[in-house]
Amino acid sequence: MMRAVILAAGRGSRLGPLSEDRPKCLVEFAQQPLIRRQIAALRGGGVTTIGIVRGYLGNMINIEDAVYFENPRWAETNMVMSLAAAKTWLQSDAVVVSYADIFYGRDVVRDVVASSGDLVVAYDRGWRSLWTRRFDDPLSDAETFRTDAGGNLLDIGRRTTQIDEIEGQYMGLLKFTPPAWRAVEAVLAAVDAKTRDAMDMTTLLRALLDSGFPVGTVAIAGKWGEIDSSDDLELYEKMIREGELCLEN
Repeated sequence: MMRAVILAAGRGSRLGPLSEDRPKCLVEFAQQPLIRRQIAALRGGGVTTIGIVRGYLGNMINIEDAVYFENPRWAETNMVMSLAAAKTWLQSDAVVVSYADIFYGRDVVRDVVASSGDLVVAYDRGWRSLWTRRFDDPLSDAETFRTDAGGNLLDIGRRTTQIDEIEGQYMGLLKFTPPAWRAVEAVLAAVDAKTRDAMDMTTLLRALLDSGFPVGTVAIAGKWGEIDSSDDLELYEKMIREGELCLEN
């Protein structure tokens, strides 16, 4: 059995009017709510049980056969506290964790599920071609991502003006095992409540690296996207129409 948790508690304010009346995971992408595409990829990649962390307009998320976790403080907290809402699963089983504003294929999920290591993050080696389409200056949004010769993560999530500090871009798709979650709990116990509430995922990953906990990586090339704005949505829809992007059914 493999479990997955989709972190769908946030407002998605950068989507503007698209998420005014619905959670960002319910925004339509290629004629389907985004979360439906995530669930299809997760199940196709070997996940058997889906959990969803709800928050903003959470009562609108009603997926059959899903298990729900709640983050009632979604407006005051960041991604890590939404992740902590699913701690009962994270304490006991390996769990694939997905952001709610991304799409990906079943092969990517399969690679993450099959990866060794207690904590593994997926990243896109071919990020520059996509970021060049999304941003006038790709470095305005890109963050550091460096690995060692064995594929272990060395650095992540910092702003940089040096292209050689970016081997790829973090996708928002991870796998945690119980030992990894125990390491996360140790990191969170060592900081105050304000810091915990504000902590995003890459900050957590850097803190784990600083503590000596190893973070593995899974490299992919393409086959995914991040929908962070209406411009992103328009870009991907255009890529589909022009045959540059093929989505799985």
